[in-house]
This record gives sequence, C-alpha cells and structure tokens, in this order.
Amino acid sequence: MKHEILFLNQEDVIEAGVLNMGKILELVEKVFYLDGIGQVKNPPKTEMAVPDKDSRQSTFISMPVYIGGDINRAGVKWAAESKANMESGLLPMGIDIVILSDPVTVLPIAILDGLVITAMRTAAAAGVAAKHLARKDSETVGCIGAGIIGRTMIQALKGVLPNIKQFKMFDLKPEKVDNLIKEFEGTGIEIIAAGSVEEAVRDADIVATMTTSKKPFVKGEWIKPGTMVIQMSSYEVEKDVVSKADKLVVDSWAQMKENSDSVLAQMFYSKELDEDDVLHLKDIVSGKKAGRETDDEITMFSSRGMGCLDIMVADYLYKQAIDKGIGQKLNLWEEVKWV
Repeated sequence: MKHEILFLNQEDVIEAGVLNMGKILELVEKVFYLDGIGQVKNPPKTEMAVPDKDSRQSTFISMPVYIGGDINRAGVKWAAESKANMESGLLPMGIDIVILSDPVTVLPIAILDGLVITAMRTAAAAGVAAKHLARKDSETVGCIGAGIIGRTMIQALKGVLPNIKQFKMFDLKPEKVDNLIKEFEGTGIEIIAAGSVEEAVRDADIVATMTTSKKPFVKGEWIKPGTMVIQMSSYEVEKDVVSKADKLVVDSWAQMKENSDSVLAQMFYSKELDEDDVLHLKDIVSGKKAGRETDDEITMFSSRGMGCLDIMVADYLYKQAIDKGIGQKLNLWEEVKWV
C-alpha cells in the first residue's frame, strides 16, 4: 500500500493563508496557552555549526515538537542559516522546512516550505508578548532592523495594539527602510526613517530589535518608564537594559540558557541574573503569572524561537491545503518493504 505525503511549496503555503497575521497571532497565542497547561513537548533545539562555531559558515538546527490537546500533531522544523547567502543576497539567509507526522503511526503526512512560516510566527510571538506586556495605549514603536522580521513585526504589533500610530525604523541599510515605507504606504501604518538607533529608541513606547548583530547597541539610558523592549536576537541590548526591566519574559528559558551568545545566558552564568526572576510567556498566556501590572513598569521579552510555533502554524496550513486542494502529493513508497 502506497503512502502519500502532501508537499506544499512556498506559493502553496501562501495560498493556504500564512500571510494572514490575525490568524497567525491566534494560533501562536493558542500554542503558548497549550504549552502553559502542559500539552506541548518542545525540547531545546539541536544546533550544529559548519565547519565549527568559531569559523561558522552555516548552521543547521533541528526542532522536534509534539502538540497535544485538540491539535495532536508531531513534527519537526529543520532550520538552516547561511553566511554566504547573507553576503551574496542571492538566496535567503535562512532556509527552513517543516515536516508533519501522524503521532500514532509516525508516518510523515506533509512537508512544507518554512521560510514564510518562520517570518510570520517569529513576529507573532512578539505580538502575543506585546498583547500581555505592552501598555494598551502604546502609540510609538522604535524598530531596529528592516529585514523580513522587521516587516512582519510591524504587522504583528499593529495587530495586537491598534492604537499604535508610528513606527520609527532604523537599519544599517537605509534603502531597506525606504522599501518598507513604500510597501506600507496607504495602509494606515506610518513608518518613518530614523537617523540612528538612539533616535528610533528614545521616547518609544515599544522597542523592537530584529537584527543579526552579535554586539549590543541599545542602551538602558534610552529606555523610558513604561516601555516594552522586544529582543528577537541574542545580544542586541546592553546588560543595563536587562537590569532595568521590572519584568523579564522569555519564550523558552531552557533554550535561552544553552545559547552562549545570549545576553541573558551570559548574565545568568556570571550571576548577574537570577533565573527565578525570568518568566515564561506560556505562564502569562495561560494565566499562571501576571503580565503588565502598572503603566510605569518596564517589561522585556526575549525570544530564542520555539518549534511548536512552526508546527502549530504548519498544521493549520496543512488542513487548509487539504480543504482547498492545494499542493502536490508525493509517494513515500509504492509498496513498503522490510516490514
């Protein structure tokens, strides 16, 4: 008996609805809730640098997941990043695929392009965090990084905080900011180019960093009371930003501790940070811990990235594709051998 796998390329994934940020926010918040009530298995990702960490040319990451509850789906995200791609600009820096499996028979049922899924779910995680940790009357966002996540971050934050009026954006490549200004023209979202990181950050109600920097560039003195700080990479804020935060929230502390590039991990191992002071977003979403409690509170969300977000979104897209007749069917075998 043959076994079919549904293959969804990037165009199929888009047709299935991955660009609907409102839906992606809903799915991401739900999986954080399921994780908070113990329905998710999401072990720390396994990372391999090639040829080695000190002379890294590329990185390969495996992210196995099981989501229980009414989802009942196993899967894995295979994520890869290439320094050569980033330098040439001819291919995406990150190239990801997602594999979904039946949790009982363990048969793979779908393979999906994961690039757009990654971009959408990454910003959606920050959006869910902002829903619980930013002031509801936030109007100004200071964004550092106008790449793929910069684009989806605008959509996610506007999706959860409709009072936002302006995004002040800085990028080392000003043309990227100009491109986003043109892209969002006429949407009701105002994006203005900032001349420096400080100009973007100062007086912002929310600060969001989406870069590949390995050196910190956001100073604590620029952060005003009541601000929410979103750090999507490992080390974009200086230590005094972390120390200044009244509430520090992560997606996965188990993964964060294993990331030697993370400012939070570095502060933890140097005993500048007590892990008892670190909250999980899943506990806030599931109601076990409080989100923002006062208008003057400085909150910070730092993300390492969780495979359960990819699997949650991919499972939804797979079901949409089935309903819409999207995708290509591949045969794993015509007749299984070696049973």
